[in-house]
Amino acid sequence: MKDKRVLVTGAGGFIGSHLVELLVEKGFLVRAFVHYNSLGHCGWLEDSQCLDQIELVSGDVRDIDFVMSAVKGCAHIYHLAALIGIPYSYLSPLAYIQTNLIGTNNILHGARQFDCEQVLITSTSETYGSAQYVPIDEKHPVLAQSPYAASKIAADQMAIAYQRSFGLPVKLVRPFNTYGPRQSARAIIPTIIAQVLSERAEIKLGNLTPTRDFTFVKDTVAAFVKIAENDSLMGSVTNIGSQQEVSMGELVDRILALCGRQTPVLREAERKRPDGSEVTRLLCDNSRLRDQTGWQPTFSLDAGLQETIDWLAANLHHFKPSHYSR
Repeated sequence: MKDKRVLVTGAGGFIGSHLVELLVEKGFLVRAFVHYNSLGHCGWLEDSQCLDQIELVSGDVRDIDFVMSAVKGCAHIYHLAALIGIPYSYLSPLAYIQTNLIGTNNILHGARQFDCEQVLITSTSETYGSAQYVPIDEKHPVLAQSPYAASKIAADQMAIAYQRSFGLPVKLVRPFNTYGPRQSARAIIPTIIAQVLSERAEIKLGNLTPTRDFTFVKDTVAAFVKIAENDSLMGSVTNIGSQQEVSMGELVDRILALCGRQTPVLREAERKRPDGSEVTRLLCDNSRLRDQTGWQPTFSLDAGLQETIDWLAANLHHFKPSHYSR
């Protein structure tokens, strides 16, 4: 693969920027697709040491003409570009359809037209909904409990349709909750840490009882590459997760302990999902990934949280701890 060009969409984002850096480190020829903006800013790649080692292209996955030009000449595609904020999906479901479904269709169409050797489509554990059994393996039913989840299920099904209808070599990568440096304040871990580090009188959160399976971002992107390199996973879904479960309340306690703080928690109604939309439990079965690729997480939750805390302490100016980010 290393003598072939790879395209990473969503390359300026949280997971995408870490993936680009790993691919460059491994010697791949990387075309990084970032979201166009008038300032020419390339997201988290802006200050990356690998910026002069990649081909940077700026556009929008909703634009089929640009997508075609970005895909041309690439043998492998890692498709990560998406709208991901669940609360905002309640306000603008159509935006999620346009970016997550139509954008994915554009990537698949381009990959088919230019005979790409494989396309990795980034799914999400939110497609499973609340666990009907644990740990959640790839055979678990999907259930949309938010417009965001619905758009991702639709995108997954479109990818499967391209594989079955046209023989497009597709792999579905389904990360559970990834965390680490550069993550948006829409996510629970940077929300907690930013409020703790800003020494606010109380931490404002939503529900504390749901559980999640967290994986440090460096382990997640390592799994992406392992999946890409494994032919046996073609045409299937592969979970990425630690196979460990922690509640939101327990997560707060661990972060406070690592920061050496004791801060009360206030649960705000606006931060809670509607009852029918709350995913109450997620716990990954990662046996397919482990058995097929030998992947193992290298970061414990505490080690990953500490690295995230250290990064946020140096980059707190990027965040607004007093503001609820949808």
